[in-house]
This record gives sequence, C-alpha cells and structure tokens, in this order.
Amino acid sequence: MDRCPFKAAIIGGSVGGLATAIELSESLGAEVRVFERSAGEMQARGAGVVMQPEVDDLLRRIDIDTASVCVALKERVSLLQDGTARAQVSPQLMTAWDTLYRSLRARLDPAAYTQEHELTHLALQDDGVVATFSNGASADADVVIGADGVNSQCRVLLTGDGAAARYSGYVAWRGLEDEMALPSHLVEALTDRFTSYTNPGMQMLCYLVPGADGAIEPGRRRVNWVWYFNTPDDQLTDVMTGASGKSYRSFLPTSDVSKSVRTSVHNLADRTLPPVFQELVSASKIFAQPVQDVVAQDRVYSRGLLVGDAAGTVRPHTAAGTSKAFGDARFLAEALQHWSRQKPLPTDRLAQWALLRNRELLATAARGKRLAASSVLGF
Repeated sequence: MDRCPFKAAIIGGSVGGLATAIELSESLGAEVRVFERSAGEMQARGAGVVMQPEVDDLLRRIDIDTASVCVALKERVSLLQDGTARAQVSPQLMTAWDTLYRSLRARLDPAAYTQEHELTHLALQDDGVVATFSNGASADADVVIGADGVNSQCRVLLTGDGAAARYSGYVAWRGLEDEMALPSHLVEALTDRFTSYTNPGMQMLCYLVPGADGAIEPGRRRVNWVWYFNTPDDQLTDVMTGASGKSYRSFLPTSDVSKSVRTSVHNLADRTLPPVFQELVSASKIFAQPVQDVVAQDRVYSRGLLVGDAAGTVRPHTAAGTSKAFGDARFLAEALQHWSRQKPLPTDRLAQWALLRNRELLATAARGKRLAASSVLGF
C-alpha cells in the first residue's frame, strides 16, 4: 500500500526550496524531489542571515540547536564618517546562507536533491503536473512548487508574462572573509557587534557569521559585510559585466569582477566610508547583487504554487527574505494537511494560504521600501 499522500516537485534548491521539501516530507510524509539548475557547490549569494523566528522554529523542529549554527552579537554600533561610534546593547544571533544550506541539505535524502536541472516547461493537468528540463529529463508530480528565487523560471511559466524582476536603483556590494585573513585590529573592532554606517544614497553594515565549515569559535568565523549604494540604471550593465565579458543578471561573482569596477568601488569607499569600513572593503574579495523587486504574485495556479522570492520580494533591509520563505513553507504544509492525490486539491485552504502570506509579504515589502527611502536608496 502506498503510504505517500502525494508527490511534490520543488523547483529551486536554495534554502527556501530545502525548507519547503523538509516541511512537506517530514510534516506530511510527501514524496519530494528538489530540482536545482546549478551544478556543483552552490555559492553563498546571500552571505549573512539574521536569525528570525521562522528559521529558528524549523531548525528546532528538526533537532538543530540554533545557537550551534549562529554567531552571537552583543551590541549595535552606528558609525559616523570620521569613525566616531555610538553603541547600544542589542543581543542578536547571526548565521550564514551556506551554514543554513548545509544544515537543511543534510536533513534531506540525497536522492531527493537533483542538480543541473533547468526548468523549461510545465504541463499542468487535472490530476498532476509534468516538469521538463533543459537536459531532456522530465518529472511528474501531484504539485509543483516554484522556489527558484527572484528570477524564477517557474513564475514565468505559471504566470505567462513572468512578472519580471525590476531593478530598484541600487546595488549591494558584499564581502565574506575569514577572520584570520584580516588584520587583527580590524576583526577586534567588528567582533560582537552589528556595525553600520548610513549616509544619503548609501548604507553599510557588518557582522561576523559562522566559518565556511560552520565553525562559530573565535578565529574560525567570517566577517560578513554588505554595502548598498545608488547606481544609475544606465551604469548597471557596466557594473554587471564581468572581466570575462559575461553579463550577469542578479549575481556578479568575485572571480569575475572587472579591474575597473573593483577600482571604482575601492575609490568610492576611500572617499565616503568610515576608516574601519574603508580598510574592510580594501581587504575583501568583493562581489555584487543588484537589489531587485518582484511585486506580490498570485501564488496558486491549479497544481502550480509559488513560495519565497518567486512569489514576491522584500528589500534586504528588512532581514526577512529567508524567514519569509520559511514561513511560506510552514503554512503551505498546513494548507496541504490531510490532502492526498486521491482527493481534489484543497483549493479553499490554498487560497487562504495565499491571501495570508501575501498580506504579510505586502506589509514587509512596504516596510523595506520605507527603510530604503530613509537612506535615500533607490528610485
């Protein structure tokens, strides 16, 4: 007798897709398969992650001690351009994208995670869905869930017009450095603190996160920073064109940042940032992500569903991108509770799930735009 209530094909193998897979398989007993388009080790595009209740909740339910995957901070420090600092006590836990990714991936059956599968077609049927990939493979399932991020191909196929991501007017430059690779005085100035600097048209923040192997002991952690600054639309193409000549849409890797762009970023840092941040940028292997907006989407398309950034984005200042995806996954599992392939889809519960999740998404997205505007970031 088949004890599996339904099969789910999850498009996108980042942390949102993994959270969805775990929620459906462990809470509902569903058979899940995750399809990720990239090959090899996935890059830590988000770098630092602020620990939020939705993430903490899932980690605890799968028996992972949150403190074991986080670096604890004691205070927040605001800098002026001359380096003057103002501090206040503010305990907080910080983790990293790759730390979360490894923790969740280890929980999933290796056979359920498939790479080098780029989605090209979806055939939605009354009793299921067939996903086809660029390598010629296909997969059938009872539902397909798009968790493939800002530039979601699943969203394109489900919505028709794709609701393309829109550039917001500023770029996030990032660094993620082993603390032992940086000068000791620099690490000492940044340890135990969420350090930030804001000036009209730019904002920079920094905190320590677990090491590349997940270590949280002093000496084995990493210094994570992000620097947002306005970049006109007509300059974005030059910024996102690598030294190789390749054009990048949403992530410029450190290995392909052109010499001219790197020099420009370093020169801007020297002119505008507090001394500790000038030195940090100079000592880092920088990479970049343009900040993009996707308006809130309808989430339910018969047997096709959207979660995380595929369903709509929030600005990074909210520190809610990861937690939003985890919340989508948790409440989707609740909406599908007691459903099996032998029954009609629970359309009323799915509609309620979509309504409530989009209500929260819209509120958080609006808050993120207000936070950006307060720093004069973006259009």
